Amino acid sequence: MAESSVAAGQQILPLIDHLARISRRAADAAMADDSLRPRHVIALTLLGERGPMTQHAVGAALSLDPSNVVGLLNELEERGLITRRRDPADRRRHIVEVSATGADELTQTYAQLGLVEDELFKTLTCDQRSTLHELLASAVAGLSPSQAAPGSGCLEPEPDCAEPAPARIAVDPACLEPDPRERS
Repeated sequence: MAESSVAAGQQILPLIDHLARISRRAADAAMADDSLRPRHVIALTLLGERGPMTQHAVGAALSLDPSNVVGLLNELEERGLITRRRDPADRRRHIVEVSATGADELTQTYAQLGLVEDELFKTLTCDQRSTLHELLASAVAGLSPSQAAPGSGCLEPEPDCAEPAPARIAVDPACLEPDPRERS
């Protein structure tokens, strides 16, 4: 059996899993039923950061199967959070971009999640929270070396923790697959 580079008792995954379960419960309790789901936030963040993209490019950036991309984008379009239009250069392709409604809803979601994060990470300093974000974003970006993860840019340390850092989200493509436990 190969030796692990992690000291006994210092495994990270159980802590991440525990924190993820607590975080999901806290976010679900704080968010309205019609709030953006994590997969929606990730897709809107990608489009907000990179600007208009072809539907195919969205799927490639998120490492999603084309049928899952269509389903995700249909959900977002039905809520008026994105717009899709034909690419004038190639009428077979669609260009996807965040709508004004989508940008507003994303901003509101970031604010709500910021309050949840403030409570969950209240024992961490601003610098520690920034470092945690950078480490997690780096780990996620390393999973897909050909694509930098949306939100993986470094955050400048906030001089005052009373103001949450701008919401930036690192993307794990698995988070975009429909979760059977998720509400519809």
